[in-house]
Amino acid sequence: MARRPASDHPPARRGSGRRQGSAARASRLTKVYGSGPTAVTALRGIDLTFPYGRFTAIMGPSGSGKSTLMHCLAGLDPVTSGRVFIGDIDLSRLGDRQLTQLRRDRIGFIFQQFNLLPTLTAAENITLPLDIAGRRPDKKWMRMVVEAVGLEKRLGHRPPELSGGQQQRVACARALVTRPEIIFADEPTGNLDSQSGAEVLSFLRDSVRELGQTVVMVTHDPTAASYSDEVIFLADGRLVDAMAEPTPDAVLDRMKNLDALARGGAGTHPDTEFDDGPFDGGPPRPRSARTQRTPVDADHGDYDAPDDEYPGDLTPGYGAAGHSRSDYSASDYSGSDRGPADRGLSGYAAPGPTDTAPVDFGRPDPRGGRPDGPAIGRPQPGGWS
Repeated sequence: MARRPASDHPPARRGSGRRQGSAARASRLTKVYGSGPTAVTALRGIDLTFPYGRFTAIMGPSGSGKSTLMHCLAGLDPVTSGRVFIGDIDLSRLGDRQLTQLRRDRIGFIFQQFNLLPTLTAAENITLPLDIAGRRPDKKWMRMVVEAVGLEKRLGHRPPELSGGQQQRVACARALVTRPEIIFADEPTGNLDSQSGAEVLSFLRDSVRELGQTVVMVTHDPTAASYSDEVIFLADGRLVDAMAEPTPDAVLDRMKNLDALARGGAGTHPDTEFDDGPFDGGPPRPRSARTQRTPVDADHGDYDAPDDEYPGDLTPGYGAAGHSRSDYSASDYSGSDRGPADRGLSGYAAPGPTDTAPVDFGRPDPRGGRPDGPAIGRPQPGGWS
């Protein structure tokens, strides 16, 4: 099979070469599961734009539709009505095979589970999407990505020989190596200790600032959200608030208010400047001053929900319907119940770009199974030093 260099699609960069326009966009996006009296409306007419070269975090209470929104934006879950665009491509006009190709060539995925093949080395896992697509690794870009994630001395190791943080960095490198237009990250630090989580979040932030990458991350962690350029908040399937230059304390306070509103039956944040209106990635309101970022291991740094709080869903904490927390406090985010760094090593699956993922509300993926695609062969990186 003929191979085309991965450099066919150069990355966006900050400064004069930064790309204009949007990496992803939703217009009146609505998602409904089921029908009749048992129908569940997960997303309600959302208008949202993610500009190139920005790091955006998505937060909200349990059942708010965070992961569902990400899955619809990435073409993993079909929308009920409305339109979704990746760049200038309307996903509603694509068939299953075309969606598979778009996810493979233009979207990067990072999930809470590392999804590495245990029989392949770190280098082979990183280049696997290129091998599937029949593309040669760009050696210069490969070196840059490997150095950025600090894996130069671990490329010959297999996943069982790596720590949890190292495995997630392999997953990050795999997402970047194809030079995607946008990376979707679903709880990327959910299985990591605080130090490893900080390393992954710093890498994602630096990939935006230094490489011009676009990142959209679903998270329940205020400290993780503080690494982003802006945070958008969902509640009951609606876009209800946004925060530019977030800090952990400010995000935590906003989540407390959203939870209080959810328990009180109110529809939007009382201080919000818009309700279901377009969000274009810009600052939603002025801020008096930016406060110092709180270290990742601060008291409110992490919250890892017990296993029974999110059955059947990739998103812990706020990701499963019917399990909203009754209160938020700094102690909820102490990270005291976090498991070991290598937790979640079972259940290996093929890498993200060819996989479907569970959608929110604990329901099975309606697409079912794996999308069509070329057979997976063992990659041959060929070296890049």
